[in-house]
Amino acid sequence: MEEANADHAASYGEDHWTKEAAQRICEIFETECEVFFVFTGTSANALAVAAACAPFESVLCHEHAHLIVDECNATGFFAHGVVLESLPGPHGRIHYPQLEEAATRRTDVHHSRARMVSITQSTELGTVYSVEELAAIGSVTDRLGLRLHMDGARFANAVAALGVAPRAVTWEAGVDVLTFGGTKNGLGCGEALVFFDRHLARDFAYRRKQSGQLASKMRFLAAPWIGALRDGAWLRHAGHANAMARELEQGLRSLPGVEIVHPREANSVFVRFPSKILAGLYQLGWQFYADFGPSAAARLMCSWDTKPDDVAAFVGDATALARAAGSGD
Repeated sequence: MEEANADHAASYGEDHWTKEAAQRICEIFETECEVFFVFTGTSANALAVAAACAPFESVLCHEHAHLIVDECNATGFFAHGVVLESLPGPHGRIHYPQLEEAATRRTDVHHSRARMVSITQSTELGTVYSVEELAAIGSVTDRLGLRLHMDGARFANAVAALGVAPRAVTWEAGVDVLTFGGTKNGLGCGEALVFFDRHLARDFAYRRKQSGQLASKMRFLAAPWIGALRDGAWLRHAGHANAMARELEQGLRSLPGVEIVHPREANSVFVRFPSKILAGLYQLGWQFYADFGPSAAARLMCSWDTKPDDVAAFVGDATALARAAGSGD
C-alpha cells in the first residue's frame, strides 16, 4: 500500500499495480481469466449473479449460504428479478443429486428457470468441499447448462486445508466465476471477482461502474493483493488461521457438556455450550455469535492474526467456567 502511494498513477484500474495484481491471480490459477477488484464480498457475489442470470432465472444455493442469509438481498438489488432457491445439506454442503432434482423439478414457463449454482468454499458452517465433491457438482452444472459460482470469502482457508493447487478446486472442477476473498485473509479492503468463463465478463466493466464498485484509485484495492500473492502470504495466513481453529477445537472438545456440532475443516469451530459457560464467556468480554446455523451453535472464528495466546485464553476461560459449573459454584 505504501509503495502504491509513492508516485502518480493512472486512474480507474489503468495503473500497473492493478494490472500486476490481476496477472498474479491468473498465475496462481494457472490459466487466463478476467479479474475485477471490488470493495466487498457482498457486491462481488451479487454482481456475479447479475452477470450470469436473466431476470426470469434463479440461483440454487445452500439454505445457510451467505448469499441468501446475510447479504440483505443484494442479489435482488443488483440482479432484478433473479430468485435465490435454497437447498438443504448436512454441514453446509450441497450434494450434487439435489442439484439435478431441483434444477429439473420445474421446467415450464410458470417457474423461474435455474441458471446458476452458488456454493461456498469453505462453507458457512466451517466445512470444505473436497475436489471430488466439486467435480461432481461441476459435472452436473455442465450437463444441465448451469453456471457455477463459488463464494470464496474463505477460499484461501479451503485451499490450505485441502493442500491442492487452486486450479483443482476452481476451473478444473467446472467453476465459472469465483469471489476470491481478501479481507478475511488479511487485506484491509477489497475482493477479487475472477471469471474463468471469460465470456461472462464481456460487459462486466460496465456493470461494475454502474453499481458503484469502480474505484478511481483502484491501485489501493489492487496493491495489497500483490503483497499477499507474491510470496505466498495468502496461503500462510490461511494455514495459520486453520491451525488456530484446530487448537481451539482440541482445547474445547474434552470439556464436559461442550459439543462440537460441525466438522472443523477450516478456520471455524461451531460449539454448543451449556448456558452457564456461554453466559460466563460473554461476561468475560468474549464476542461471538451464539445461535448460528441449524444447530444454534456458537460460531468461533480464527483469523490470519489470531495468536496462540488468544486461543489459550479462551480455552482457559471456558475450562474454568466448566469446572465452576460442575462444582455448583
